[in-house]
Amino acid sequence: MNAFDVPLDDERTQLDAFVEDYRRAIEATLDGLTEEQARRRLVPSATTLLGLLKHVTWMQRVWFEECVGGTPRRELGLALGPDESFRLDDGDTVASVTAAHREACATARAIVAGLPLDTPATGHRMGPRTLRWVYLQVLRELAHHCGHADILREQVLAG
Repeated sequence: MNAFDVPLDDERTQLDAFVEDYRRAIEATLDGLTEEQARRRLVPSATTLLGLLKHVTWMQRVWFEECVGGTPRRELGLALGPDESFRLDDGDTVASVTAAHREACATARAIVAGLPLDTPATGHRMGPRTLRWVYLQVLRELAHHCGHADILREQVLAG
């Protein structure tokens, strides 16, 4: 199912479809790349294709596991801030980061299953917000970083 399959469905179905589209899209930017290409730095920041996937994994864990699920990021073993979430360890590979992303997505789906969009999510350090707000924030972040990843992939393949 993708977002174009659900134009008349309820809001939750539409939000889920859009989020899933972007989850697949960011993973797809690594398709067919070598480990070196996935790690290649083409901008002054730590942003790489593999780092972007690692970051959006972190971001989804923050919003779904911490904010909605209520488990603090320290207990989750997550980087404390977004800048650190882009940093790659020596053991990070396309396969390992992709697996971690898929696991985070599965966990997120389980956490929100059956929760109405108006459910207050109280686990974020900046205060409560609704599950709907969390979905919109995650969608915004995924779309933003998919754009970065598209451009980086184009540069990697051109070089």
